[in-house]
Amino acid sequence: MNDRQAVYTHGHQESVLRSHRSRTAANSAACLLPELRAGQALLDVGCGPGTITADLAELVGPTGRVVAVDRSAEVLAQAAEYVAGRGIGNVTFERADAYRLPYADGEFDVVHAHQVLQHVAEPVLVLRELRRVTAPGGVVAVRDADYAAMAWYPELPELAAWMALYQQVARANEGEPNAGRRLAAWARAAGFEKIECSSSNWTYATAAQRDWWGDSWADRVVDSDFANVASGGFATERELEWIAAGWRRWAADPDGWFAVPSGEVLARVG
Repeated sequence: MNDRQAVYTHGHQESVLRSHRSRTAANSAACLLPELRAGQALLDVGCGPGTITADLAELVGPTGRVVAVDRSAEVLAQAAEYVAGRGIGNVTFERADAYRLPYADGEFDVVHAHQVLQHVAEPVLVLRELRRVTAPGGVVAVRDADYAAMAWYPELPELAAWMALYQQVARANEGEPNAGRRLAAWARAAGFEKIECSSSNWTYATAAQRDWWGDSWADRVVDSDFANVASGGFATERELEWIAAGWRRWAADPDGWFAVPSGEVLARVG
């Protein structure tokens, strides 16, 4: 049995969660949407604050069953409150570890994991576990960012330093920050044979988008689990403050542009 515990590089501070709350099925799981229909059983692994979960639940509801799991009890409580506030009643929230899901073989028609595999030391083992709980004919959908493929303008030195630092911190946590490009290879290693690959971007270019994205990362650089690891040997407090100021300088530039690409895989079972 695998005894690893995944380390979530970002943490669940408000600076992180306000970014996660912007995620919807439309902007973060579009490749999965054509596969969904009423009555399916769906497992959402690493559900976070529940915004994607709620959309998926509406698409398989009202007769479909959704189980949403995360390792953080606090974020699960927030997700449950959010889903209840939307009047959605077909979701159950449970704490679970992606390496050891407490579900029967073939229990779900659809298994979804968004921005999860980049944070685990052994993504192939997690994918095998996702495959185990997926019914024959079902689909596993995974989507992960690829940090090294991110692009921005202006090319500020503070953001280049942020990228180098993020790569160090993520790998110190035994994650793979450039997961997006590896999803297909990991899925094949996990035993999937029917694999469909795609990619999509989040783009931040308007003044409102820059303010939101830049402020989010400026705060995360100095106040998040990422900041805690970074300050433990990879960067000084002064360097982190310099990077945070760079994010705000980027956000204030009317020519500012940032693209976050993610790799996507639909892996079919049987």
